[in-house]
Amino acid sequence: MRIGINTFLFTSPFTTRRTQRFPTFKKWGFETVEIPVEDPSHIIPKKVKAALDANGLVCGSVCACMGPDRDLRGNTKQQKMGMDYLMTLIDQMVDLDCPSLIGPVYSAVGRADAVPAKEYKVQWKTVVKNLKKLTAYAEKKGRIICLEPLNRFETDFINTCDQGLKMIKDVGSPALKLHLDTFHMNIEEKNQSKAIEKAGNLLGHFHACGSDRGTPGGDHIDWKSITAALKSIRYKGDVVIESFTTDVKVIARAAAIWRRIEPSRDEIAVKGLKFLKKTLK
Repeated sequence: MRIGINTFLFTSPFTTRRTQRFPTFKKWGFETVEIPVEDPSHIIPKKVKAALDANGLVCGSVCACMGPDRDLRGNTKQQKMGMDYLMTLIDQMVDLDCPSLIGPVYSAVGRADAVPAKEYKVQWKTVVKNLKKLTAYAEKKGRIICLEPLNRFETDFINTCDQGLKMIKDVGSPALKLHLDTFHMNIEEKNQSKAIEKAGNLLGHFHACGSDRGTPGGDHIDWKSITAALKSIRYKGDVVIESFTTDVKVIARAAAIWRRIEPSRDEIAVKGLKFLKKTLK
């Protein structure tokens, strides 16, 4: 398991110029960088790749940023914009030599409508149709997509490991895997370690966050059982710190971070990395 850092902790949006952070990430001891690409025009993939190479890092994953105009269960325009955006990210991943597209690739974050069951089934079929097309494109490009269940306050569509696995089964592509996050699981799963075990070899990506979105390890999450579960399924993917602070105003508002959870974002990265290295050893 490699340990990575999501750049949302330090900046939004991530642009080519923000690669100036890479030497610090390397100095701290991170192996991978997770890059949220809010708009494909924000980065020049080959320049970002060169900066990663220069610092002995890799882009382990590109994080999809699904705004209101990108929604694979939305209206025709939203579906098209979502598909165009996600396919462009896959193209950029080839230049970044990045294997995984991760996140809530099915719908706009913040859309929590509690629609009637009949409408939910229609939306489900729409997402399956779109993900079949998207995963076929990912297969062609040699990439994988890792679908992330979000908590109930961020989506009404896929909240649990079970729902994520059902979507993966219905799509039926080897390019579609599951992405689990300790923050979301802390809200939605009865038992995080059992959810990990249920995901098994379909677990393609993992976010390690404190129960309050702060430093992993400085919270009430049962990290010992989570580590045991990851080892029991022989998970070999990345474990990425995705925490947020009030320093990045746009992300703080989107993630409802209204107070300073930790003394500093550097501390989240450094202490979180130290904890994960010790725990996952």
